[in-house]
Amino acid sequence: MPGPKYVCSLVFLTTFRFSAVLSSGIGFKHSAILDSHGKYRIKWKHHETTITFEMEVETTGYVGFGFSPNGEMALSDIVIGGVENGKPYIQDCFTDSKRKVHRDPEQNYRLEYAMENLTHTVLGFSRELRTCDRRDKDITESTVRVIWAYHTEDIGLSGPKYHGSNRGRKSLRLLNHRDTTDIPAGTDFFELQNFNVPVPFKDTTYWCQLFKIPEVQRKHHIIAVEPMIEKGHENLVHHILLYQCDRNVNASEQDPGHECYHPNMPDSFLTCETVIFAWATGGEGFAYPKHVGLSIGTSMDPLYVLMEVHYDNPSLQQGVVDSSGLRFFYTPVLRRYDAGVIETGVWVSLYHMLPPGLPEFVSEGHCTKECLQESLEHEMPSGIRIFAVLMHSHLAGRAIKVRHFRNKDELQHLAQDDEFDFNFQELQSLTDERLVLPGDSLITECKYNTEGRENMTWGGLSTRDEMCLSYVLYYPRINLARCESLPEISGQLKFIGVKKIQEPVTTWPFYIKSPRRYSNLSFTEAMDKFKWSKKRGKAFNEVVLQLPMNLRCSKHSQDEWSVRDARGHAGRRVYAERRTGTDSHSPLLPLAPLPR
Repeated sequence: MPGPKYVCSLVFLTTFRFSAVLSSGIGFKHSAILDSHGKYRIKWKHHETTITFEMEVETTGYVGFGFSPNGEMALSDIVIGGVENGKPYIQDCFTDSKRKVHRDPEQNYRLEYAMENLTHTVLGFSRELRTCDRRDKDITESTVRVIWAYHTEDIGLSGPKYHGSNRGRKSLRLLNHRDTTDIPAGTDFFELQNFNVPVPFKDTTYWCQLFKIPEVQRKHHIIAVEPMIEKGHENLVHHILLYQCDRNVNASEQDPGHECYHPNMPDSFLTCETVIFAWATGGEGFAYPKHVGLSIGTSMDPLYVLMEVHYDNPSLQQGVVDSSGLRFFYTPVLRRYDAGVIETGVWVSLYHMLPPGLPEFVSEGHCTKECLQESLEHEMPSGIRIFAVLMHSHLAGRAIKVRHFRNKDELQHLAQDDEFDFNFQELQSLTDERLVLPGDSLITECKYNTEGRENMTWGGLSTRDEMCLSYVLYYPRINLARCESLPEISGQLKFIGVKKIQEPVTTWPFYIKSPRRYSNLSFTEAMDKFKWSKKRGKAFNEVVLQLPMNLRCSKHSQDEWSVRDARGHAGRRVYAERRTGTDSHSPLLPLAPLPR
């Protein structure tokens, strides 16, 4: 590699003290620690077409930073810089498929400032979000897999030496428009925290704990929420959902917690239907907009809540005890609007099926115009305003988009992630709040990759199962908790040749009666027995996207709005299955007559 191209910029003496305030470094709105020891810290800010970074790394050698297609070094866009003999340098580089570093003929990174003392190096640099250089990665609103490295020596004339173990990767959303908001000193807070939960020896566990919200004498607003993830458990605690429960639950069931969706789960837990906050792995704390807060203290607000923690334990660690939770900051200084959450997407069920071996499969969850028409006209005819979205999928997920329609015209998407990372899911704050009117509709669209899987992937709770959900944060709060859809089962079974099921339906999953090749098999076994190919999988996907839908248009209570699905059936939820643990969240929906 040619020697470094030194760029004249603002040079700081190596003896400067880090307590000095640098005008160049002011105004960064985002920050992250990339390593587990706090030795590699970054800050960044972005404008319409550019992004500026500041790296502070515990080294006096070179600092490397880059954008990877998959978290690996191969085929990455990287920048290397430092301060050598009092002179700053920076290089725009890229790596080939064999991870060899090359200098990019087009140098698109601009050094803003650099400094070094006896222990640390600081680099400030910028670039365009889209450089039109095929070796540079475009920076978009999607998740970005950043890679980092550093060395004790500078780059030198012969190029950078191998960094050894001083390297890593992390997923970030660089264009998240959420500004870091300082919580006023002295703001009251309360914590909802599990205590010494013994994480079971299995890959997926949902743990539920009932809590009572601290009683306040008058209405207050929660203005910010911070995750409290036990150190070392960052990859174990995958997501946390907080549900509002019936105000008359049995207070004796608050302690201890229980495994969710288990036959022995307390009855009171079944009253907890409405999601009021959602956090997922990789996400930071969340501050509500200055005119919005989550209300507590009134008869309409949560008194009891259920905290559901998803533990992802694919390596089957034993003897793990966890005490993670959430911290809520609240104030009597009320804001103008009360916040709400609507769960949208594909109703979690075995009826959500993904064939194996496919490079791409698309699922759509519809929040229909009929549901939004009825609920909004009754509650808020002037519409609601969405300010943030959390999109959620599992290991097969590759991309998620929340689409917005009005009068058959598609508006700009609410949120989108074309490089979805299961291990990094955070709330996306919208650049501009979005007005949703009665008669609008939303579609949560998920793209999956099932290559390498030999059997069907089912909708379900396990990380090896799949979901396609988006949690929409909005104001003012209305009586709508879930707005989801699910493709009808009969059309999916017809595709594989099923003619008749065993009736009456008394088991879950239900069984097939004919044809003979599927006789006495459950519908899940029949779907697995079908000889799938890429061509058949693609054809199945086309069929599923055209099928009539079962709809779910739920109020905060266990009631439904009266909107009906495409076959005239009102959306409903069957709780017996949650109690038996056979298929949590899965409805035994009425089946249309199957072809003979």
